[in-house]
Amino acid sequence: MDSDYSPSRLVLVALLFLCFFAGDSTAMRPGIFYTRHRGRCTPQYWSSKREAWPRMVPERSTVEKMFGVIVAKERWRSDLTLVESTARNDEEGNAYGALLKQGIAALLNSYARRSFSYAPWEVKTMLIQAMISEPAARRQAQKFAAANVGCD
Repeated sequence: MDSDYSPSRLVLVALLFLCFFAGDSTAMRPGIFYTRHRGRCTPQYWSSKREAWPRMVPERSTVEKMFGVIVAKERWRSDLTLVESTARNDEEGNAYGALLKQGIAALLNSYARRSFSYAPWEVKTMLIQAMISEPAARRQAQKFAAANVGCD
């Protein structure tokens, strides 16, 4: 006897129902069928090399050359390149790592995007000033991140 409410149809309807209502809550998390949107101004975008870096900021240049010897040696390796810095994954719980990653993306955006919030000299100055303390580094990293996400 074939019923309109067979177990396979009920399972199918239940799955469709769950997919329809669960779509909004899972859209914020990466998963199998969803990948995180990477804007054109984020550190992830610049580390992917989808766009040529501005000539003023060569990707193989070092943090030391871009921000100065004292800044680089205080927190990072002296030979750390800018492309390595944008690809770092140590910013969680590391205010200085987040500052470097977001600061370099902000510097790239300041040269490559006319409508970016900061001029190149402002980015360099703010990054150097934020090295004074961990809370200052965290605050400035958040400001850079907001500018990077809001850019485009």
